[in-house]
Amino acid sequence: MINRRVIKDLIVWKNDTLRKPLILRGARQVGKTTVVSEFSKEFDVFLKLNLELELDRNLFETYNDVHELVEAIHMHCKKKVSEGTCLLFIDEIQFSAKAVAILRYFYEEVSNVHVIAAGSLLESLMETKKISFPVGRVEYIMLRPFSFFEFLEGIDETFDLETLTDFKADLVHDRMMKHFNRFTLVGGMPAVVVRYGLKRDLLSTNKIFESLIESYKDDIEKYANNDTTGKVIRHLVSTCWGYSGEQITFENFGASKFKSREMSIAFKIIEKAMLLELVYPTFETKFPLLADYRKKPKLICLDAGLVNFIAKMQEEVFISHDIQDVWRGKIAEQIVAQELISNNYSVSETRHFWRRNKLGSEAEIDFVFPYKGKVIPIEVKSGLIGKLKSLHLFMDECPHDWAVRVWSKSFSIDIVKTPKGKEFKLINVPFYYVSVLHEVLERVESGVM
Repeated sequence: MINRRVIKDLIVWKNDTLRKPLILRGARQVGKTTVVSEFSKEFDVFLKLNLELELDRNLFETYNDVHELVEAIHMHCKKKVSEGTCLLFIDEIQFSAKAVAILRYFYEEVSNVHVIAAGSLLESLMETKKISFPVGRVEYIMLRPFSFFEFLEGIDETFDLETLTDFKADLVHDRMMKHFNRFTLVGGMPAVVVRYGLKRDLLSTNKIFESLIESYKDDIEKYANNDTTGKVIRHLVSTCWGYSGEQITFENFGASKFKSREMSIAFKIIEKAMLLELVYPTFETKFPLLADYRKKPKLICLDAGLVNFIAKMQEEVFISHDIQDVWRGKIAEQIVAQELISNNYSVSETRHFWRRNKLGSEAEIDFVFPYKGKVIPIEVKSGLIGKLKSLHLFMDECPHDWAVRVWSKSFSIDIVKTPKGKEFKLINVPFYYVSVLHEVLERVESGVM
């Protein structure tokens, strides 16, 4: 069993005396059910319901009193009521409006039972069925694909995982970069990582990729509320992966004849299903980071492995010595975006890239990263310092003197001066440290790195 980092956050939730029922969100097949099953080992009693099943769903239709419901669930699951800790997992909760409504009473009247709910396509189906969670009486955690750290555990590279965790990866830099290149190719979908870990055969993972994408396509009818939207979504699910890491326009997206409004609606639906994120630019170099939704967004897909498979980029990634050389650097941007958010379980967490707010300027920074009140610019490049023109412009405008370059070389720090004379610290971070960038910056701040 792969130890998901989110378990630590779930344990914090478990021990919180003001805990509310938890909604576990995430795309289909990112491992929500598996995570809850592993987390259930922290409890004396584990009750699991799947509301796709009529018998499980009928419990919520039959009992209005939450105390009677809890007793009936114990009987249904053939578990005795215990004075110890109890976890109730309600999977596919979107199939019962009453189950959603009754969550508030678990919070108010049965606080001794820990409740986690989840569901495939939860957000899209809730909107379609006009069901909403009780405001202020539930909380949320987002589950994402595996981070690089979890990938190493998934393929049983425990020695290198420990080396990475101890921030000693530079001692085996070349080997770590080979691992990371495989991670970029395989991605972080749990079933794919497990198969690759067992077989170490990249071709054997393709059947799982095919199954995943077909399952997403099969769900289209659940997303769409009319035939036109269904057609647009089918097109989008088939083509969006080939544009990952690029700024896009909605009009005629993917060489289609669909109008901007039709495509915009489809994108929003697929975004709610968490298969992609539209990352909008900000002009800000300090907080608050305000996105400009009038500008073209950058498309970031759920998982690099799916991107490589569907866009037919696997061979190019496999033979590359540096992922920054592949696909005009777009796959490098995809995997960095994925890693930047991989260990953040907040549902409201979003990414931004930076555009200079000056007419005619094309200056752009790949991503910006919040760190202790600083907006840290991140460039995904291997180029010479003198060629980082956009970074120099950002640093001239920002109130601090830190910047990050993500690259394939070892960790290092350069002291750089902009053409206007501002001196700043350029922190060169290898790809394998991106998911723990906050910790890297803390170590730089304390003088450890």
